[in-house]
Amino acid sequence: MSDSQTPEDGSAEADDDAERPPRYEQVMRWVEYINEHPPEVWGPQQNAVVNGQIESARAVEMSAEERERIRAFADAELRRDGEKDADEADGGRTE
Repeated sequence: MSDSQTPEDGSAEADDDAERPPRYEQVMRWVEYINEHPPEVWGPQQNAVVNGQIESARAVEMSAEERERIRAFADAELRRDGEKDADEADGGRTE
């Protein structure tokens, strides 16, 4: 398994597992859902998922060096995409 925790091909967690629909289909269902419902309906649902992921990430114990490495990676990705750095996006908050 890679650092991104993407399942290996053929593993029980892989998208080709008969017990789990491929991610692409799940993404397409979500796209259909948000196209059929107003943001007032799906927005809080999406916020709950994102907030849950953030809470889970914060619960993971990591060193200051690991946190800095992750923040540097995120900042580089945001700059590549033309967005603000993570520090600017969250008001300069540090954990």
